[in-house]
Amino acid sequence: DVCSSDLRDPWARRLTNSVGDPLVYDAGAYQFQSNDYSTPSWNEVVIYEMHIGTYGALPGDPVPANFDECIENLDHLLELGVNCVELMPINEFTGDVNWGYNVAHPWSVESSYGGPDALKRFVDACHERGIAVLLDVLYNHWGPSDLDLWQYDGWSENGNGGIFFYNDPVRASTPWGARPDFGRGEVRSYIRDNAMLWLDEFRIDGFRFDATKYIRGVPEAGIDLPDGWSLLQWINESIDATQPWKIAIAEDFGDNEWLSRSVGEGGAGFESQWDGVFLHPVRALATVVNDADRDMNTLRNSVMKYFNGQATQRVVFTESHDEAANQPRLPEVIWPANADSWEAKKRSTLAASVVFTSPGIPMIFQGQEFFEDGRWTDAEPMDWARKETFNGIFQLYRDLVHLRRNLGGATRGLCGNST
Repeated sequence: DVCSSDLRDPWARRLTNSVGDPLVYDAGAYQFQSNDYSTPSWNEVVIYEMHIGTYGALPGDPVPANFDECIENLDHLLELGVNCVELMPINEFTGDVNWGYNVAHPWSVESSYGGPDALKRFVDACHERGIAVLLDVLYNHWGPSDLDLWQYDGWSENGNGGIFFYNDPVRASTPWGARPDFGRGEVRSYIRDNAMLWLDEFRIDGFRFDATKYIRGVPEAGIDLPDGWSLLQWINESIDATQPWKIAIAEDFGDNEWLSRSVGEGGAGFESQWDGVFLHPVRALATVVNDADRDMNTLRNSVMKYFNGQATQRVVFTESHDEAANQPRLPEVIWPANADSWEAKKRSTLAASVVFTSPGIPMIFQGQEFFEDGRWTDAEPMDWARKETFNGIFQLYRDLVHLRRNLGGATRGLCGNST
């Protein structure tokens, strides 16, 4: 049934599209089948970052793919050996072909991906295969387009967003869209309850919080946002109080160990965070042409980095969606226009070997395992033919995943806290 209104329900779970009508949704209709699933220990996890719209499509297929089409390709992850997927944002966003970082309706599941029941089927299918599911969530900004929450009741100040957002010139904006008002009680509850929705109703196993630096502060103005920090604490306390085995990961790149300290200590309460002290130096070292110019002390510092002495408090990688899209993928950076070269193969996989043997939770971005080159785009499907063309690369990644998870029983140390 369609509910017509000038204002869409901010809590709508399902819409016809980002500018369409909300639909009545029976949250209890779907019956999960994987009732005995339990998340792996986080020191034994390997994360695979996935974009639903491109992962499920074959060359020549239209994009975006949907959740059900992605389910058909999940056995690839079983073969690779990864046991956790991190989904780029799946909230209802503008248009159909999209990265997902311009969320229009925070409580709704993207219609082009299949909607809420399709997400539940996907989670069920992952759990049946022993794969955890993390969501990339956006609480630092919403919009900017197709955003019903903007000036929702008609009130605003300074031409800003109204009741859901800050309205003063300093806090109102981020580089990507309007910043929610983390000090308004109703907005805080709206965000906290949204996080719990995915864990409770959809059985999601954890989160990657996008750009937490813009929740805890306004970097351009050099000011802190105590309300943003306390909101992060409230969300993480709520998770720990009800489902402490689930993980919350911050994308902050502020090299701030307080993010992953407990709330009781005054920290934000995240279990882990993306580590820029690993990402940027290791990626740069792989692209240096001459060995004489490669600083191995820099490599040592990247490998040995810890937050609060705990390996699992950092996620280590050489590619995420940002690196793969905003610049060429690592093999292409190593040798532009000659990504299939011996040098590109050797140095990119050497960097992968550092990822899988360093303290931390290792992560790869879709396609790394079969040597995707060029730039990633949301408008083109994965080039699955490369899995055969570069099968040796795929087997190397498979072996590295197996080593990291100690699936052969001889590399337990890689699951530990030491180097």
